[in-house]
Amino acid sequence: MPTLTLRNALPADAARCYEIEISAYEGDEAATLEKIATRIALYPQGFLILEADGEVVGFINSGCAHEVVMSDEAFKELVGHSPEAPNVVIMSVVVDPAHQGNGYAKRLMSEFVQRMQAMGKQTLHLMCKEQHVPLYTRIGYTYVRPSPSEHGGMAWHEMVMTL
Repeated sequence: MPTLTLRNALPADAARCYEIEISAYEGDEAATLEKIATRIALYPQGFLILEADGEVVGFINSGCAHEVVMSDEAFKELVGHSPEAPNVVIMSVVVDPAHQGNGYAKRLMSEFVQRMQAMGKQTLHLMCKEQHVPLYTRIGYTYVRPSPSEHGGMAWHEMVMTL
């Protein structure tokens, strides 16, 4: 069993996170290297890295808002992000495909929830594809609605967790 470490992202992590992002997401749904670097720079507290034996194998990144509009494309670049806002919007939950199936996404999400609770956040919001709705439901999210977002040309579903 590898040694797992959870930590906040550093600017030096951007390139590896981008590699994971483009390996796990299809086409235009993957964030650009610039967006990932911006998310690390502007909100490292909301960018959680998972390492297995010192190698970055997954991450979650987010921003915070007073009013959540899940279809807001500009927010993916943290336009309108307020670190003190009570609502967390998760933009990516990603595990390197070579490391999937080891429970890493669940471990990342569990730690992320704990950290956001410790920061006094009130809700977590995310969008996922239909096949992931049951997974998020099992870990405590509530289904909200099909999303009006057409990010990456995909159909998305909005989920929320009250902390």
